[in-house]
Amino acid sequence: MGRQMRSRRALAVVSLLTVAGLVAMACTSDDAPTTSATSSAPSEPADPSATVAAEPSDSNWIEPTDVLGAPNLVSEPDPALAPKGVDTQPLRSPPELQAAADRSRPFDPAAGIMNLDHLVFIVLENRSFDHYFGTFPGADGIPRDARGRPKVCLPDPEQGGCQRPYHDTNFIDQGGPHGEVGSEISINGGAMDGFVEARRVIGNGCDKHPDEKPCPQAVDGPQGQPDVMGYHTEEELPIYWKYAETFTLHDRMFAPTDSWTLPAHLFLISAWSATCSDLDDPMSCSSDQKFPGGIYADEPSKIWAPKMGEPRPYVWAPITWLLYKAGVSWGYYVGEGTCVAPPCEHLEGILTAPVQNPLPGFTATAATGQLDNIRPNTEFIRDARNGDLPSVSWFMPEKDKGEHPPDSIEVGQAYVAKAINAIMEGPEEQWMRTAIFLTWDDWGGFYDHVKPPVVDENGWGLRVPSMVISPWAKPGFIDSQTLSYDAYLKLIEDRFLGGERLDPETDGWPDSRPTVREEVKLLGDLALDFDFTQEPLPPLVVDPWPFRD
Repeated sequence: MGRQMRSRRALAVVSLLTVAGLVAMACTSDDAPTTSATSSAPSEPADPSATVAAEPSDSNWIEPTDVLGAPNLVSEPDPALAPKGVDTQPLRSPPELQAAADRSRPFDPAAGIMNLDHLVFIVLENRSFDHYFGTFPGADGIPRDARGRPKVCLPDPEQGGCQRPYHDTNFIDQGGPHGEVGSEISINGGAMDGFVEARRVIGNGCDKHPDEKPCPQAVDGPQGQPDVMGYHTEEELPIYWKYAETFTLHDRMFAPTDSWTLPAHLFLISAWSATCSDLDDPMSCSSDQKFPGGIYADEPSKIWAPKMGEPRPYVWAPITWLLYKAGVSWGYYVGEGTCVAPPCEHLEGILTAPVQNPLPGFTATAATGQLDNIRPNTEFIRDARNGDLPSVSWFMPEKDKGEHPPDSIEVGQAYVAKAINAIMEGPEEQWMRTAIFLTWDDWGGFYDHVKPPVVDENGWGLRVPSMVISPWAKPGFIDSQTLSYDAYLKLIEDRFLGGERLDPETDGWPDSRPTVREEVKLLGDLALDFDFTQEPLPPLVVDPWPFRD
């Protein structure tokens, strides 16, 4: 954002470089993944980040001033960048950043979520609820008979007959198609029996590159089932299951759209996915779940990326517009090799895919001078350990660590555990004011038995895993409210924005979105997952590599 606290940023540079360097080593030192929970595994790689001591700290989050990939770019609010119809007063007179809340204040059960000062959203890729938690005790999982055997059997147009769910012990899966067509075939009008057909008809990435690692490590089920019918248990997912057993699991979290990663991530931060015919007019935007903004990508790509520079294709309002106006601190954390703006220079480390980092493509991000709020994930680890998290954080995986098939779910779990451990090993006063939400962006082609509700022309999509990790999360609780990513935005708005919504009639950034998603009547309320009268749950620091000696 670059409006304030530049001197404090300068004072922190030495500490930043020291800690970030240590953590970067940890984040890029993973050994080759093993292929199953029962196979032999190499020894755990060294984790230098564990040597960074956690000390109590009263310091605030330091507003950044540098843009990843564009070290000479000064990111400041600029009303000239706003499209027509936008209220430019907040850009002409930038709001002050809110002072950090007093963490020593008493906890007040009547205040509810106002007791929380930090909301963290960790988003991985391409897994359905039944694929990860279909056998979790008490959850709405894979339908079973009295003997515990799966009752469902899905038609297989290639082999004939039908295919049943099976326990998949591999860490490497191929998955299936997860675009709009794949969703339509899989859901099959609500029969939920087209997942094998979608896999056979459309295929997946490993079909196109069968010899490319780690595809050869993925194997079919015992009766030749494609692994879209596989489910994992605590044997392969001990970290995620331990979080779910200890804190709160959601068994009706639906992806925000019936499509793939980019639309899902656009919904994550803006409650919409669209393409705009006039980049100076947010009212020209129309829903697009295939290649939103792709008409502005360089050929032959259909996906805009920051290295392409202007024009930025997303001209409707994201949640960061509301956070900016209210002076609420936020950070969107990505792999340190990720480019946010051209010329994409002086970048080192592993990147996060552009489809998981759409904020650089929003006109609002540039107009509000917040390109520099997109930060390296090494800084997340540093800030978490030091007690300096912003009010709202989004944490995205690096390439090959987000569990997008054929990514290793062992490596993905380790990556997530390190991030969550950093919060739990940080100052207690920060942990006590934090809620962490862990989720996946779409179903990845994997079987799920619950028909998703339709709330508008864009979805919702199939169920995905989701949970909340917090001292105040109801312990061992399964929340069966009907939820989507829209509930994440609603929680941010209710906690930090006085309930203001991404509503084009009231938010100062008119656009043509079809639905104010946070106001959908079917949508549950994540505030109900917390009990501020309970004894607070202690941190649950886990071994990121439980399968390695």
